[in-house]
Amino acid sequence: MSNRGYDVVVDVDAEVKLRQSTMRSTRIILTRIKGDLGHTDLQEDLEFHSSNFDDTQTRANKITPDTNASFLPGGTANRSSGTSKRYLWSLAFYAQFFDVDTNEVLRRCQAAIFPRARFLDVLDGNPDLYGPFWIATTVVMILFLTGTISQYLARKGHDHFAYDFKLLSGAAGLIYGYTGIIPLGLWGALRWFGSESANLLECWALYGYANLIWIPVALISWSPIPILNYVFVAVGFAISGLFLWRNLYPVLSATDVRTSKILLIVVVALHAGLAIAINVLFFA
Repeated sequence: MSNRGYDVVVDVDAEVKLRQSTMRSTRIILTRIKGDLGHTDLQEDLEFHSSNFDDTQTRANKITPDTNASFLPGGTANRSSGTSKRYLWSLAFYAQFFDVDTNEVLRRCQAAIFPRARFLDVLDGNPDLYGPFWIATTVVMILFLTGTISQYLARKGHDHFAYDFKLLSGAAGLIYGYTGIIPLGLWGALRWFGSESANLLECWALYGYANLIWIPVALISWSPIPILNYVFVAVGFAISGLFLWRNLYPVLSATDVRTSKILLIVVVALHAGLAIAINVLFFA
């Protein structure tokens, strides 16, 4: 019994000593590690910067207008073709062309009727399609109404008068076609001859606001006196033609002298054709 108890005491003392030795070794190792870390250069190499993740994500999600296209105002930004194509199909791309209020549209209409400064300066690099669209639509409706009145007065005394709705489609085709296609062709010609100042939106806005004079002309050109109607239409042609010439001449002068003269003659001739068509189709 005594020998077995002695063995147990020896085993306990050995186990205690082993634990104490292990603890001392652990303290020594931790002390060495702490000393090594105290002399490391990690603190000199590490620098902490404020995170710009939110700003980067915000800039990535924000879509700015594509001003690199040649028909947009400005044309100073450089964007990838993929981004431009995606933005072309978004509603915001077309909303920027209607970014005007009523006061601004009225101011531009006044500048078109009573020009004191160049209309392109009035646009101030922000041409719109809102005014040109509604001006053209108003001209179409008034031409249809006054043309119908003119036909009614010419056929007065007949038993029955039938409305000619071809006047409506004819007015729409004439005004929308002239306002949309002629500026597009002019812009294409200017680009072809190397003019860097050509801007499609400005051309559309210029021709669109030039149509404003046809509203009062149409309102007073329904009389049964043909010569009087010719005079009214001629006055409208002179005012709108002078308006176009005054604003397009500096742009056309960006090409060579011969080309600018030819383009100016074509512009005046096409505008005269519009005036003749209005008089013949609706008030003759």
